[in-house]
Amino acid sequence: MACELPYRRGLPLSRFSLAEIRREVLAEGLVAEISGATLWRWLSQDALRPWRFRSWIFPRDRAFLEKAGRILDLYEGVWDGLPLAPTDFVLCADEKTSIQARQRRHASLPPLSNRPQYVEHEYRRGGAWAYLAAWDVRQARVLGRCESKTGIAPFDRLVAQVMSQEPYRSAPRVFWIIDNGSGHRGPKAVHRLQAQWPTIIPIHTPVHASWLNQIEIYFSIVQRKLLTPNCFASLAELEDRLLRFQEHYQKLAAPFQWAFTRRDLAALMARLDDRRFAYAA
Repeated sequence: MACELPYRRGLPLSRFSLAEIRREVLAEGLVAEISGATLWRWLSQDALRPWRFRSWIFPRDRAFLEKAGRILDLYEGVWDGLPLAPTDFVLCADEKTSIQARQRRHASLPPLSNRPQYVEHEYRRGGAWAYLAAWDVRQARVLGRCESKTGIAPFDRLVAQVMSQEPYRSAPRVFWIIDNGSGHRGPKAVHRLQAQWPTIIPIHTPVHASWLNQIEIYFSIVQRKLLTPNCFASLAELEDRLLRFQEHYQKLAAPFQWAFTRRDLAALMARLDDRRFAYAA
């Protein structure tokens, strides 16, 4: 029963809880009586937790392997089968949208002995920023800016901010790993960027593959270390803290130890193919 989907048993549930399994077992007369503790023990012995779930998706980009492989090569310092030169740069860029400035009704209280930091639950929304940033994969450097919204113009301003300064301005090749967002999607974005910055080589991730973009790792660090809990008096304070965090982080930062390689990618695609055929059957 724990290995079935509840709706297939005619139940109006998306997933079973321990209590619901117990009620169903008793309702069907499988046992006269059973405690929750016993049921928990049985499920634990078989490593079953039917109340948990994970989402998944099959790659739908026909060129997934090719696109992902190029990015993994860049992370290993290779392009078209040849090592990158010391003067080549690899940047990962994206937008972290709708970062609110939550103005708490009362000021937060610092932690004390045997007491965590206290943050007022009620807040007033003070507006939101879109945080655009580029992560230098080999130099562990981050450059970012706050914009009122995302789109072509805000992204182009980020590119100009990066490409107008050294060492990127003089570099013979600057690879930009980007997703398929509206501000930098498709061949038109490639032509637009290269028309202004001829040394840029845009590399698009496959659809639904943001995990290949290392800027997402940096954004997760920002979320954990700066934005949680969210308590800012104004948009100006939020912007100041975001930009100062870049400087703070770079003092200790090192390149991310990216371990997923082309070999891992090939193994992943083989497993997904096996699952796809199994589900189709």
